[in-house]
Amino acid sequence: MSKSVESFFKYLELEKRYASHTIQAYRNDIEQYSLFSRTSYTIKEIEYAQHGHIRSWMVQLMEQGLSTASINRKLSTLKTFYKFAMKRGWITINPMNKVVTPKMPKRLPAFLTGKSMALLFHHVDFEESYAGIRNRTILEVLYSTGMRRAELIGLSLQDTDLVKCRFRVMGKGSKERLIPFSDNLKQTLERYIDLREATFSEPVTTNLFLTDKGKVLYPKMLYNIVKRYLSQVTTQDKRGPHVLRHTFATHLMENGADLNAVKELLGHSSLASTQVYTHNSIEKLKRVYEQAHPKA
Repeated sequence: MSKSVESFFKYLELEKRYASHTIQAYRNDIEQYSLFSRTSYTIKEIEYAQHGHIRSWMVQLMEQGLSTASINRKLSTLKTFYKFAMKRGWITINPMNKVVTPKMPKRLPAFLTGKSMALLFHHVDFEESYAGIRNRTILEVLYSTGMRRAELIGLSLQDTDLVKCRFRVMGKGSKERLIPFSDNLKQTLERYIDLREATFSEPVTTNLFLTDKGKVLYPKMLYNIVKRYLSQVTTQDKRGPHVLRHTFATHLMENGADLNAVKELLGHSSLASTQVYTHNSIEKLKRVYEQAHPKA
């Protein structure tokens, strides 16, 4: 990697304050593009690439069967890099200006129905053990707050205010927000925290959720926990933690929540990211209209 590329990663880390996994994703994209540039066009430093080279890479990614979303994410990485290079004066022409990104197909977020969520919390069996109570608490927190996976893993005991019934969450871009929770979730959390302290008298971390051995919960384990239980109430393909985030937002919108309030709860930087949930509400209204109106 050239010094300019490493300088770019330092910029993402120190100035933009991106999360480590986000920076790693950027690094993977840059490395993949750098390899393509060297092998296909003998370009050693990607600052000197032209728009035609980037288009060729885009075509190769399509031929490899990558999804439109994945290709657009990689092109977004290059956009960020070349914008950074322009500001630093390393280049005078941004090659991304002549690159048209593939159009994304309109796809609504996957979510669970209220009936499925009722089945999950009232009919699915959770063991009366540390793991069982922890797993139920995790599912309730995800559905009740719309947290991202990384946000839940990063929660500490200090972030959990049982008096004021709210979480302090560190979201994307190191942006802090407060998320309220209900008295029902408070009772679930109190039970879990008591059991956590009884099970691990001296845990190695203050993180709220721990593995069976008292260590920090890790992403794959969280994904497996959520998928295991959601598989008992739905057959849809997507059954990870993000589905519960979508479910949280969709159910709020269906019950008349203000769009801006949902935006703040989710930690979105732009209202456009939140507006996707209005489509599900509109679809529900259309179904009600078709079933109830005489001329539908």
